[in-house]
Amino acid sequence: MTQETIIVLDFGGQYNQLIARRVRECGVYAEVLPYTKKLPELLEKNPKGIIFTGGPNSVYDPASPHYDPAIFEAGIPILGICYGSQLMAWSLGGSVETAPVSEYGHTEVSVDRASVLFKDIEADSTVCWMSHTDYIASVPDGFRITASTPVCPAAAMEDASCKLYATQFHPEVMHTREGMKMLSAFVYDVCGCKGDWEMGSFVENSITSLREKIGGGKVLCALSGGVDSSVAAVLLSRAVGKQLTCVFVDHGLLRKDEGDQVEAIFGPNGPYELNFIRVNAANRFYERLRGWSEPETKRKIIGEEFIRVFEDIAHEIGAVDYLVQGTIYPDVIESGLGKSAVIKSHHNVGGLPDVVDFKEIIEPLRMLFKDEVRKAGLELGLPEYLVNRQPFPGPGLGVRIIGEITAEKVRIVQEADAIYREEIASYEDADWPAGALEKSLGQFFVALTNMRSVGVMGDFRTYDYAVVLRAVLTSDFMTAEAAELPWPLIRKVTNRIVNEVKGVNRVLVDCTGKPPATIELE
Repeated sequence: MTQETIIVLDFGGQYNQLIARRVRECGVYAEVLPYTKKLPELLEKNPKGIIFTGGPNSVYDPASPHYDPAIFEAGIPILGICYGSQLMAWSLGGSVETAPVSEYGHTEVSVDRASVLFKDIEADSTVCWMSHTDYIASVPDGFRITASTPVCPAAAMEDASCKLYATQFHPEVMHTREGMKMLSAFVYDVCGCKGDWEMGSFVENSITSLREKIGGGKVLCALSGGVDSSVAAVLLSRAVGKQLTCVFVDHGLLRKDEGDQVEAIFGPNGPYELNFIRVNAANRFYERLRGWSEPETKRKIIGEEFIRVFEDIAHEIGAVDYLVQGTIYPDVIESGLGKSAVIKSHHNVGGLPDVVDFKEIIEPLRMLFKDEVRKAGLELGLPEYLVNRQPFPGPGLGVRIIGEITAEKVRIVQEADAIYREEIASYEDADWPAGALEKSLGQFFVALTNMRSVGVMGDFRTYDYAVVLRAVLTSDFMTAEAAELPWPLIRKVTNRIVNEVKGVNRVLVDCTGKPPATIELE
């Protein structure tokens, strides 16, 4: 059976990954492609529909991103969002101008429920999320306006006969109250999708394709013990068995006692039949990181050193054809797709060195979001406690230490983080039954700032570091909001850290969501 695919054509918008995520929530596979992808290559994917993303440019600027207008004659349903809607209007003979009044944030939009896009909207108006300084001043011939605001006369338009639709607002963000109804209508009613993309099929198809690709080759898997690399390792083990060697690099940037925990699960005494090698390389990484404080530089150093360690191991065990990594879709998106902005390089995406001593790198989870990776893990039979572990970044505590990384700073973060995690796991009060708070949080950890301040302990002056408590609520890790932790918990964690962790005299709480921040600090 041919897989149904919706192509999300990226014009530099900050929500491109969310659009793909929302389409997948409809049970249809979505893939993000840069606007630089040539039309014939795009059409080779035989998409059921195409979505144009937003972007920061003005379509009437000659330097702004455009696309081959022949795409509108390909007979494929297209939905333009924000910049994508303006590009559609501009390309087909409409006009786009600087809006007399810009619109940002929650906006009441009047909709025509006779439009298939708005057929399931509960009333004649709905709250949507606007973010634009330009607007469609006149729609192209053949189009009709299907939504408006007092200052945006063409908040949505369509040419139903050509299956072309556009919204000036963002249906993909949660702030658009009924946005999923709109996207679902496009995916099912306009594109004719059945919504039969399931994780079981993904796992089965991946195992088959990996066997065909690898053949009799030897495979080296970068195993960190986190959710992504664990699922990747078991997936490859199912595909090629003992041809796979899993290498766990303890780079000295793991959480307290985590190296031993990973070995207990995946090592020779664990439940999985994996060829497992542990490399204790903390000193090697600390030496390479000495003197560096810029976040991107640190990430790339850690990524390159990872590869060099794997190359060394590969030479020891003989010829290795493939390197497997647990790269997932948010890693790819945030590392920059096409002309999109690079948010941060990931050690297994943007931080790879130019020369890697393997035939090819295999990333079987590259097109999955975090929650989809967890579903794949359950399909593979991984235990729930392992699959539902919080994500831990590849560079480890290297992205939770601001400034230069040293063994002493790592010790501080490990000890403070262990206290924080212990107290959250055991917290209980009238509002939170035992274990409920921990389960409610998408991610939580302690980070070390580069700030030192004066304090007093006993009768002595101190000049020590401040640590930050971070806890967020998120479903897809692409957006997040800061969790409101109970004050008794914060107070107890603070008291324990300043009393038990040498080198810390101040505890702060990070209250920032994503965006504008990222979940990690660096």
